[in-house]
Amino acid sequence: MPSNSADEPGSLTAFDIDLTLEEARRRAEVLAALGPAWDPVEVMRGEEAAYALLYSGLDTEQQRIYTDLVAAGVLPEREPGRAAD
Repeated sequence: MPSNSADEPGSLTAFDIDLTLEEARRRAEVLAALGPAWDPVEVMRGEEAAYALLYSGLDTEQQRIYTDLVAAGVLPEREPGRAAD
C-alpha cells in the first residue's frame, strides 16, 4: 500500500489563514471604542502642541544638541503642520 507523504512523520502540511475579515472587524471595534466624539484632526493638533512644548524653552546647549540630533536624523525636522510618524 503506497504511503501518503502527508502521513509521514516530519512532513509539513500547508495551512493558510486569511485575516482580512478579522482585521476589518478589529478596526471597526477600535473606531467604536473611540466613540463618535473622537476627532483625528484635533488629536493631530494636540500632538503638534505637545511636540512644540517639549522642545520649547531650551537653553543654548540644549538647542545645540537638539539641532545636532535633527541634523543626524535622530529627530525629525520641525515643519509646520507635520503629522506624527
